[in-house]
Amino acid sequence: MGGGLAGCEAAWALAERGVNVRLVEMRPVRRTPAHQTDGLAELVCSNTFKSVDLVNAHGLLKAELRLLGSILLRCADEARVPGGTALAVDRRVFSARATELVSAHPRVTIVREEATALPEPGIVASGPLTSDALSQAIAAELGADALAFYDAIAPVLSADSLDHVRLFKASRYGKGGGEDYWNAPMNRDEYNAFIAALTAADQYAAHDFDGVPYFEGCLPVEEMAERGPETLRHGPMKPFGLPDPRTGKEPYAVVQLRQEDTAAQMWNMVGFQTRLRTGEQQRVFRTIPGLEAAEFLRYGSIHRNSYINTPACLDPFLRLRAPDTPHPAPRTFFAGQITGVEGYTESLATGILSGINLARLLRGAEPILPPPVTILNSLLVYLQDADPKNFQPMNANFGLLPPLDEVPRDKRLKKEALAARALEAMTAFAREVAA
Repeated sequence: MGGGLAGCEAAWALAERGVNVRLVEMRPVRRTPAHQTDGLAELVCSNTFKSVDLVNAHGLLKAELRLLGSILLRCADEARVPGGTALAVDRRVFSARATELVSAHPRVTIVREEATALPEPGIVASGPLTSDALSQAIAAELGADALAFYDAIAPVLSADSLDHVRLFKASRYGKGGGEDYWNAPMNRDEYNAFIAALTAADQYAAHDFDGVPYFEGCLPVEEMAERGPETLRHGPMKPFGLPDPRTGKEPYAVVQLRQEDTAAQMWNMVGFQTRLRTGEQQRVFRTIPGLEAAEFLRYGSIHRNSYINTPACLDPFLRLRAPDTPHPAPRTFFAGQITGVEGYTESLATGILSGINLARLLRGAEPILPPPVTILNSLLVYLQDADPKNFQPMNANFGLLPPLDEVPRDKRLKKEALAARALEAMTAFAREVAA
């Protein structure tokens, strides 16, 4: 279900493994406010799949997907336009080529109708603009709280890039483990300078289809700052219950960082959902003491997006798990942004893997996961292990990967070593699951 990026990859992976596929796409029978054409794999936001450089997580993920036989990366290569190290494409050429190849596959039948029930066997790859009817079917199967309908995402920073000398460990009023958060303290002058920079920063303008109602409990930080200089200091930046152990006193304001992964390599800026442009996020948030050299593994955003609470509802293979039972519906998979992955390449990845695993189930084999040292597996581990109460979508980044046994001091050498390890493991895996 869904003729977008994940749906096309899933259909191709199945068809190449001998499975006859019905690819259900609701356009043009039912249109969305975002799509401009009826073509498959239409790109509705950016025209770039991001970097192809192997020292970039998106580049490494693309290299892994090429080993798995991605059809859409082949289309992207054919539709490529100049973009430096980014895989930028002519959108219409890309979509036209994807439509041509997928439609021409002898085992794929394109069905133009709105899906209103979950398939079994099948794959739901309906994307961030899933129709109301299908959303209702998903909610009925998983429970009313299983679906979110917009993202309010805070930035995630690399632990290696934080100045741990300037930060201090503590939980508010000593709750939990007592030292669960990293805290960036500010004095009055630092706070006022930060508020001035934040309110003057450039924001993204929403797409026409991307209007989101701001909820009072989840406002963008720049919106809170515009309501008055003290608003953030009594909101996500409140210092109360967080005395700095070096002074014994509460700072004027505090930015808290919450652990995002089990290895403590990624830290979430608590309450810092934002519409600032990525360059502005770097410029403004690096004025926070201790974050001067912050490496952004995920940028903050707020936009319309339907996605499932995957850690609560899907198993490690992205199969639907029925409420209140440990047993998944054995042949219903989800793929693409609806699973909580962010980005084009990440959508391709979950589509390919879901297609591979459904094909395995149909011939009596068990589903399979890529090796733990790959970006693809690490993304799936995040989806499975994230806290269901705080689950937010994630893009591919090196912070997801398990650490090296021996870590080079040079950051580029470290990323090169991580990439080499991942591709060696994925090469062996690709041979195992080859069509």
